[in-house]
Amino acid sequence: MAGSTHTVTNQPPPLVGYDSYTSDRALSEAVERHLDPELLDEVRGELAALGKTCGSAQVQEWGVLANENPPTLRTHDRYGHRVDEVDFHPSWHRLLGKGVAAGLTAAWGRPGGHVRRAAAFLLWTQVEAGNGCPLSMTHAAVPALRTDPGLAAEWEPRLTSLIYDRELRPAGQKAGSLFGMGMTEKQGGSDVRANATAATPLAEAGTYTLRGHKWFCSAPMSDGFLVLAQAPDGLTCFLVPRVLDDGSRNTFLIQRLKDKLGNRSNASAEVEFDGTWARRVGEEGRGVRTIIEMVAATRLDCVLGSAGLMRQAVAQAVHHCTHREAFGGKLVDKPLMRNVLADLAVESEAATTLALRLAAAYDDGGEQERALLRIAVPAAKYWVTKRCTPLTVEASECLGGNGYVEESGMPRLVRESPLNSVWEGAGNVQALDVLRALQREPAALNAYLQEIGRARGADHRLDAAIKNLLTELADLENIESRARRLTERLALVLQGSLLVRFAPPEVADAFCASRLGGDGGMAFGALPHTLDLASIVDRARPLA
Repeated sequence: MAGSTHTVTNQPPPLVGYDSYTSDRALSEAVERHLDPELLDEVRGELAALGKTCGSAQVQEWGVLANENPPTLRTHDRYGHRVDEVDFHPSWHRLLGKGVAAGLTAAWGRPGGHVRRAAAFLLWTQVEAGNGCPLSMTHAAVPALRTDPGLAAEWEPRLTSLIYDRELRPAGQKAGSLFGMGMTEKQGGSDVRANATAATPLAEAGTYTLRGHKWFCSAPMSDGFLVLAQAPDGLTCFLVPRVLDDGSRNTFLIQRLKDKLGNRSNASAEVEFDGTWARRVGEEGRGVRTIIEMVAATRLDCVLGSAGLMRQAVAQAVHHCTHREAFGGKLVDKPLMRNVLADLAVESEAATTLALRLAAAYDDGGEQERALLRIAVPAAKYWVTKRCTPLTVEASECLGGNGYVEESGMPRLVRESPLNSVWEGAGNVQALDVLRALQREPAALNAYLQEIGRARGADHRLDAAIKNLLTELADLENIESRARRLTERLALVLQGSLLVRFAPPEVADAFCASRLGGDGGMAFGALPHTLDLASIVDRARPLA
């Protein structure tokens, strides 16, 4: 029997047994805004069911176990045969199976597929972000494969299947397949044109053998991989199957798994190709062009993943402060804590609103929307992913010392938070990509200006920010050294324009005052005291 000194009081209950979709008003409103009304009833039910799954104690426990039991590499079987397999905790497979069944790889062929998938991906990231990598790679491989109609006809039904089949066997014998990607090499990093992996043509048209070393290979347990290698006519995209049609293992030598800061439930590997069989995807010498749509799709998933982490961090912070008492009252009612929570909530809502707007552009598919994506995706990827880390750190501080303890779940969010800024091109890569779009694709800037122009006249601070941005865009001197500054402003103005149009007035007011009008601080919690902070916090509260 516990002693009287061990009686526990004033500790918030765990945030479990709730619907993480319907209690996220920024997300659910964005889905309603961007979907065809005829789809809404179906999608509401689909996402509410997933939200309850994400909020359940069982699925949250799977996320904890997958993180605490990271994958292990098994290079040989008991008899000494080389197998190069990665073993995962059962919870990883349960999560991945749920993610596939929820349609996280099946956006391309469904009405409103990108918006409904984006919302689901944002929810699923909050359970355990690690399994988002193979889900994202598989989803994003589809547009690259479509450059070759024969390959697309063969592989797309497998990649968009709602069935997770974990066994390594010929893809043609499986009900569903997953894809990974390998572009980065030791000497090149983000400079993929420095890749040295060599591709030698075989007698059969379109087939090659590969020889080289990939420094980062995502999801090495997958059924197939898109990789870049140097063919006779230049850098080319290839499909590397894990198991060949005859049932034999392709040469895919996993040298080691990376020991990472976060994302520990997911396997990232160094692999070697040594006579590895591959099929060409697209034309020789056009590897970057072939794979660029895959990169764009995964960059949007970086935005969605960071928005998911931010939402979970804010939900945990608001939940804790709603139940925790200090200095004679609930923490959530203390003016200074309310300011911090409101500031965090505004940042989270801005990220969610922008991410879902970009997903809707994918669903639209029109020329104007494609042009908008060309500039908005790298700008959003740059800014949202960079805001994720300071937000999760501040949210963990709202729990005090409890937020520094593993059992709270907050340290896992903090460790995960920098990943999406690094993955698929770090900050400088995104900023330079924005410059390329501005310099080479006038339609991209026109589409962006038309998008933000829809909100002109609604808020004087937004109007001033747009004017300043146009001045910045007109000055090309030292443009590369100003690329980060310009990319940040592009993202902030776009977020502000969306919030002014779609968010409650108190949220838009807080964003425009602090992010565009200069009436904020370098750290969270410095919003003007005249704002309706209580309404902002109440909007962000998870309904557990």
